[in-house]
Amino acid sequence: MTMRAAYCKIRTSPLLALAVLVLAAFPGSRAAGPCPERPLRIVVPFAPGGGTDAIARTLAQEMAQDLGVSVIIENKPGAETIIGTQAVAASAPHGYTLLMGTFSHAVNISLSAKLPYDPHKDFAPVALIARSFNIVVVNPKSAIRTIADLIAAAKASPEKITFGTFGVGTSAHLAGELFNTMAKVKLTAVPYKGAAPAITDLISGQIDVMFTTVASAASLVESGQLRAIAVTSAERSPAFPQLPTVAEAGVPGYAAESWYGLFAPAGTPVGIIGRLNKSAALAVRSEAFRKLIVNEGLVTVALPPEEFDRYVRGEEERWRRVIRDAGISVE
Repeated sequence: MTMRAAYCKIRTSPLLALAVLVLAAFPGSRAAGPCPERPLRIVVPFAPGGGTDAIARTLAQEMAQDLGVSVIIENKPGAETIIGTQAVAASAPHGYTLLMGTFSHAVNISLSAKLPYDPHKDFAPVALIARSFNIVVVNPKSAIRTIADLIAAAKASPEKITFGTFGVGTSAHLAGELFNTMAKVKLTAVPYKGAAPAITDLISGQIDVMFTTVASAASLVESGQLRAIAVTSAERSPAFPQLPTVAEAGVPGYAAESWYGLFAPAGTPVGIIGRLNKSAALAVRSEAFRKLIVNEGLVTVALPPEEFDRYVRGEEERWRRVIRDAGISVE
């Protein structure tokens, strides 16, 4: 037995081994074996340097150690993640090309009337890697110190209170629109090309509030340049235990989160999907991921494919209603 064969044998569960044997009975299924023979590629539909890129690179590093081959990150930003996502949809279903999907994967179908792929028919879910929440932040000189203050200000001046977003249909945007619906107020969205310019305007007082990511604002909250008033998760965060949830602070039932998960092209053999899911689950338990949990405000999960699929469909449905009620679309 070669070292490579021994490596694969150690890391393959009996159930997965059975799946591989079944697949091997079919012509042309040699690629369905659980061990890759060449480098894998994870397409990130965002530019390098952001939170999704950091998570994908950490995942790639850990999966490479487990799988015994290189895992390469390829950034394909553009068109609200559609360019990179479409590239993976068009790839061969051999398990060597994967997508780091995000919140956008569940909402783009409701935002665009001409999506060039079907998020269900063209993809096979591999693993939900992690979920993350946003934090509600204001200028430290603002009179808004709580969610109750924000609601009161919005009701006193309808459409006058502004919230910055990273762009139309982003998690920061839809978290604000969900707040509008559930708190029965009308904050006005101001779109920016990324978190940095929006935060700059928040600090300078050009806008009033943001539902932004932990990575983009945590250091500014710590330094006193921003004031955090709540978290958007369903439960309090260990990273910010002093902050109430939006639900606790006055909007019962409110919860908005982002997420990160791996997808393969539809038709990828079940044996390969299982092997990749197992590798991803191992990766999120690593020390490298523990550091990301703090820096990015993550909750690692590594759901199996079936549960990941149910989660995505649930997200798609809940945000479809928010998008429809707010009249949001991307041309």
